[in-house]
Amino acid sequence: MKKRTARSPARPSARQRILDTADRLFYAEGLRAVGIDRIIAEAEVAKMTLYNHFKSKDELITAVLQQREADVVALFEKNIDRHERLGKDRLEAFFLALRDWFRSRGYRGCSFINATVELADQTHPGSMFAQAHKRRFFDMVSQIVVESRGEQAERLVPAICLIVEGAIIRSVMGDRAKAADTAWEAVSRLLPK
Repeated sequence: MKKRTARSPARPSARQRILDTADRLFYAEGLRAVGIDRIIAEAEVAKMTLYNHFKSKDELITAVLQQREADVVALFEKNIDRHERLGKDRLEAFFLALRDWFRSRGYRGCSFINATVELADQTHPGSMFAQAHKRRFFDMVSQIVVESRGEQAERLVPAICLIVEGAIIRSVMGDRAKAADTAWEAVSRLLPK
């Protein structure tokens, strides 16, 4: 009889290790503070391997932001769905998901706001991606508002997004979960009864 051996999980590809390492370091310490040599060392890849996947640090920054967007959207959808299953409407569930995010381990704000501020150049590919992300975020909030409160509430989306962005900034400055609760309270007052 052939003996079975336990398989260890497959190691992520070199490209994925670079992305994951860069994402972790950029988010924790900032885009400009983290150098390529550190990413190479922590991802355990050769310099040539990094440059075979990403032509420059700027290209890597943009790829990290693209991955971050997919991860954030998936996390929000998962948490919104969880709160809806607990009886909340979709808009309130969104604010509860926001609070969950603010409370998450290692939270350091919005990668897209951080990147835009740190890069400073509005024409940098990372800045342009961050701006496009915020337009997609606005569209997502708009859809949630309409689904939850009807088309008459759609006119409030710019104010709701401004409140959410303010809560994100406030949460980094020390309010954490309270910022999401305050934002929900403010939005609740704006909504038609």
